[in-house]
Amino acid sequence: MQRRVNVRGIIINNKGEIFCQKLTANNSKGRNFWCTPGGGLEMGESLLDGLRREMIEETGIKPEIGKLLFIQQFAESGEQSAHSPNEQLEFFFLITNWQDYQHINLEQTSHGVEEVAECGFVDPKTTRILPSYLTEVDLDQLVNKLTEVPVLSEL
Repeated sequence: MQRRVNVRGIIINNKGEIFCQKLTANNSKGRNFWCTPGGGLEMGESLLDGLRREMIEETGIKPEIGKLLFIQQFAESGEQSAHSPNEQLEFFFLITNWQDYQHINLEQTSHGVEEVAECGFVDPKTTRILPSYLTEVDLDQLVNKLTEVPVLSEL
């Protein structure tokens, strides 16, 4: 089993909606779920550098990265994992400049057109977002908890 480390940005607007994207599928119409922007780290890349790179590639906007909100660890399921099961380890960070993400032009990104079918702010209570934790958690409580989660890098 191999581990892939991913970083993702959580962008919440003043209405409590989350900026998400539908990634392209084989039919180019998008998958049947939404997810937050981000992706896999390159070898030797720090969490924060990887998050900046991924978000700029997919949205064209430089993120202002806030605190670490949560970590998710899971094994891939489905057809792909039958041949080579993989573990996914994802770090979700708050992005504080939500206003900059109100109008995204995928044509002006390096990866957006080929990787993203659709993007925008969606209601987590009525939209299928992965991880499903984002549809169940009180976002205000998650963002405004008093304790900070430290991020340590020894690269």
